[in-house]
Amino acid sequence: MPSLTSLAPAGPTATRSRTTATARRLMAICGTLLAALLCALSVGASSASAHAALTSTDPADGSVVKTAPREVTLNFSEGVLLSGDSVRVLDPKGKRVDTGKTAHVGGKSSTAAAGLHSGLPDGTYTVAWKAVSEDSHPVSGAFTFSIGAPSKTTAKVSTGGESDSTVGTLYGIGRYAAYGGFAALVGGCVFAGLCRSSRPVRKIAVSGWVTVFTATLVLLLLRGPYTDGEGIGGVLDLGRLGDVLSTKPGAALLSRLLLLGAAAIFLAVLFGSYTRRSGDAEVDARRRQDLAFGLGFGGTVMAVGLAATWAMAEHASVGLQRQLAMPVDVIHLIAVGVWMGGLASLAVTLRAGEPIERAAVRRFSRLAFGSVVALVVTGLYQSWRQVGSWGALTDTEYGRWLLVKVGLVAVLVGIAAVSRRWTGRLTDATAEAEKETEAGTEAESASEAASDAKATTEARAEAGTDAETAAAVKAAQPARTGAAIDAPAEAKSAGAKSAEAESGEESDDGDPVRAAQLARQRAAKGKATTRRERDADRERSGLRRSVIAETVVAVVLLAVATVLSGTQPGRAETEQAGAAATQPGRDRLNVDPVSVLIPYNTGPKSGRGKAVVMIEPALPGDNALHVFTTDLADRPVDVPEVKLSLTLGSKGIGPLRIPLERLSTGHWSARTVQLPMAGTWQLSLTVRTSDIDQVTETRNVKVAQ
Repeated sequence: MPSLTSLAPAGPTATRSRTTATARRLMAICGTLLAALLCALSVGASSASAHAALTSTDPADGSVVKTAPREVTLNFSEGVLLSGDSVRVLDPKGKRVDTGKTAHVGGKSSTAAAGLHSGLPDGTYTVAWKAVSEDSHPVSGAFTFSIGAPSKTTAKVSTGGESDSTVGTLYGIGRYAAYGGFAALVGGCVFAGLCRSSRPVRKIAVSGWVTVFTATLVLLLLRGPYTDGEGIGGVLDLGRLGDVLSTKPGAALLSRLLLLGAAAIFLAVLFGSYTRRSGDAEVDARRRQDLAFGLGFGGTVMAVGLAATWAMAEHASVGLQRQLAMPVDVIHLIAVGVWMGGLASLAVTLRAGEPIERAAVRRFSRLAFGSVVALVVTGLYQSWRQVGSWGALTDTEYGRWLLVKVGLVAVLVGIAAVSRRWTGRLTDATAEAEKETEAGTEAESASEAASDAKATTEARAEAGTDAETAAAVKAAQPARTGAAIDAPAEAKSAGAKSAEAESGEESDDGDPVRAAQLARQRAAKGKATTRRERDADRERSGLRRSVIAETVVAVVLLAVATVLSGTQPGRAETEQAGAAATQPGRDRLNVDPVSVLIPYNTGPKSGRGKAVVMIEPALPGDNALHVFTTDLADRPVDVPEVKLSLTLGSKGIGPLRIPLERLSTGHWSARTVQLPMAGTWQLSLTVRTSDIDQVTETRNVKVAQ
């Protein structure tokens, strides 16, 4: 069967120039897209490490209790891993007043409690906490509560859960490299086993193995500093590896390293005994048949095992339906590897000008289509499980990144459709070329047979004449000297050199340096010839460009997926916000939130409405502030801008400008508003309903002691 490198004749020079220019423009666009998205990812990754969210505390944040509690309790949206100092309680002078023991309440992994010493005096206390969520990400925070009455506090806390910037960046790069290496390893092996094995494909698979192994080892060393908020120097403290390996994420990383050791043996067999060619097609086929089942079974087990090391330690291992979510996540990861790693393998095969049968291209096309179907089905389930509602798609960070991912998948599927069309044309061109080649071969065979028959007849007719002529020449030939005898040899040598000159090659004359130089020239000439043949094949060039474009978009898509795996799911974020908004008052003084109704009118008919400002618990310290805007019929309505400030004129405090965040239609909020003392505060609200229409209204609100 002919290879795809020799199917189409060379096209015109102008066509090749236009093709090259188009390819360069395409690569420039894809490269710009990759750079822009990677920059966005590096900005967004810094805030993408909080998964287990604090939903409630007892005492509540900012509350004032009459008597000192016996313990402080924290409730999270999912399970957390605790250490001895996960919860620290500091008095107004910054001294620890907890017992130093942190534990789960009633065996529930989503809780944490720390006991307090007895006889605590009145004042404001600070609670600093840190933990590791079940999906491997560190979380931390702090809140305050008061006993008897609020007071000034000098406590300064460092929760220790915020990762060092250098460690966090390296950890994020390691996670991305691990995902990419897994995709290259799985996709390269599948492509080599089912489609075609070659040196470029082997490089893809082996590079994937090296990348995922190195990244996993780096992640294991960075795990301790990452969760404890220490600098890069913490990597040298190997003593903490025992603590890391005792956690679920550490065990998953160790399991991945062990599986990669077995994968190294698999690679040696796949690219050694299985793909080695001995020259005997029958022997090669029998050897591959003997190894096929073992390689298929072993490769499947290792791919599933490697994918499970992610599924057991990340989003799929917590939340709803985890028994179903983890197998679905494994299928999703393997489909990603088969598709993206296979794309990279096909791209390097086409780029290198390696011969590849049309049947192999068709097999990969069907394999890629099946992977896309698996990705869509499992992706829909994961999206429903992690997002939970349509509103979370736009109101949460996870939802917005998910929309970016969906858009990239749509682009990738569109490019894949173009690749499938090129594959169809490639197949048609191959079939026609085969027919032409077979016809040409038959014609050449017939011509050669006729020439051989004619030559045989002429040889028999001339045999007798040659014998007679030879005898006469021998009788008449004079005796020759040594110089005359050597003349024919010299003539033969001169003819050989002339032939070498005509063929464009030079003799090395036994010089090894010259021989090496000639070998490099021949290799460069062969490479240039292969490249010309490759670029001359229109169908192959079109397929190569579309596959390279797919690969570039796939790299960006993998980066977005990495950020998604490190971002708090939309469902958890929504539940956290709902719990904060509906949490019953836990303060023992039963202080009600302050609510103020402010009608506004900016002039035009559409500029009339009402605003409700709610401050809770309306006590000194941390408060939550909400602003709701409605029309005159009490229907939520959006306005272009809302500003709010608070001033305590009697003490010369303010105005304190409160930054507001839009949560939904007609709803703005500020989760942490620090009010330093009690008194009658002046609230100033500015509502802008158009580019030029706005109004400012003031009201008084009372903050209790």
